Amino acid sequence: MRLHNRRLSRSAGWALGALAGLAATSASAQPFQGLYVGAGVGYHDTQDIKASGTPVSALGSAGLKLRVNGGFVGLVSVGYGLGNGFRFEIEGSDRLNNLGHLTGTPFPTSATGSLQTYAVMANALFDLDVGSPWVYPYLGGGVGYAWTDLDRLGASSNNPVYGFSSSASKGGFAYQGIAGLSFPIPNVPGLSMSAEYRLFGQPDSRNLSGSAATPGGRTVPANLRIGSTFDNAGLIGIRYAFDVQLPSMPVVVQAPPVPAAARSYLVFFDWDRALLNDRARQIVRDAAEASRHVTVTRIEVNGNTDTSGSPAYNQRLSMRRARVVAAELIKDGVARDAIAIHGFGDTHLLVSTGPGVREPQNRRVEIVLK
Repeated sequence: MRLHNRRLSRSAGWALGALAGLAATSASAQPFQGLYVGAGVGYHDTQDIKASGTPVSALGSAGLKLRVNGGFVGLVSVGYGLGNGFRFEIEGSDRLNNLGHLTGTPFPTSATGSLQTYAVMANALFDLDVGSPWVYPYLGGGVGYAWTDLDRLGASSNNPVYGFSSSASKGGFAYQGIAGLSFPIPNVPGLSMSAEYRLFGQPDSRNLSGSAATPGGRTVPANLRIGSTFDNAGLIGIRYAFDVQLPSMPVVVQAPPVPAAARSYLVFFDWDRALLNDRARQIVRDAAEASRHVTVTRIEVNGNTDTSGSPAYNQRLSMRRARVVAAELIKDGVARDAIAIHGFGDTHLLVSTGPGVREPQNRRVEIVLK
């Protein structure tokens, strides 16, 4: 059991390490910004728990093992998204199991009673953009504090009834690893369903004081020390973010031709998107066709964003938009070496705004024929 627990602890560490690696290498992330609330319910399975009791004469053995049936888990959370894929939250959870089996002299035998764990956790999560508007994977981890209640542990065998009861709750350090999928609900801004897996662990032992019914029928003071606990859980949940708007349709505008040999075309994008719809592709085709009928020495493709993200994120997004338009020009017959790609982030605003403003006119790529 001790080796199995160490393996579970290492698994949680690997999960947290993978989160950091994905955050460092991911090219794009779901832009989730602002306050949100969430809730989830599911089923969890707790690993067998080592225990020892004193006095041994009352509790049967110094080396006991509790086998716990699977049970209910529920949680609620409140958090904040930073807009770059990271979000942080405070979570409260409740795990409830019925006891199933007790092993130890003069046992093994079936057991009655329940094990309940309350926890308050601080979680850090990272949402991944895999190119689909319908599903966003996420990874995360958390640390916090958990309290354990063991209610009316009882067992019977060929000997008289054995029992232990305690009204005390004992707490200690807890951690968890999280992996899940969120599914935005169409036409309901900010609302998402989720499905996730959690590994939850309490690595420290806890000493519960109470009383025991001895085989002789007496009730004596007793202590039951339970060891580290680990469980695996699957949950379904719901999350609502308060500052999410319905995405507007991408706006594609063709600017009037400029004098002399220069012509420019403007393609506008939805917030935090670098996708072309049919109308946008037509504008790019028009630009490609025009380049074959006028004297052109260079075609500039300049990507821009509004000011709602961080400067570094906006720089990357502007380059993504410029590359998408350049690829469409090449598809329409423009030579690759005739195209110069630039990303200006939020430094070349069409409409002057302050920081953090979602201005549609600034989310654009400009195609300039020179």
